[in-house]
Amino acid sequence: MKIEYDPKHDLLNIEFIANEDIAESIEFDGVIVDYSKDGKIVAIEILDAGARTTENPLDLINLSIVKEKTTV
Repeated sequence: MKIEYDPKHDLLNIEFIANEDIAESIEFDGVIVDYSKDGKIVAIEILDAGARTTENPLDLINLSIVKEKTTV
């Protein structure tokens, strides 16, 4: 996963799958979700991110990774 913020254009991009072709993009109220042809979410882009969150959205990052083993 890669998180990028472009302050010049005030765009926040969260990329889940690198080097994947985007087959479809859906925008809802300034949030764009990009999908691959098999329906996986490739990336989420937030337009006017600073105006929607804080002046510098990267200040909000508090990354926690929880990994649990599942039994089947």
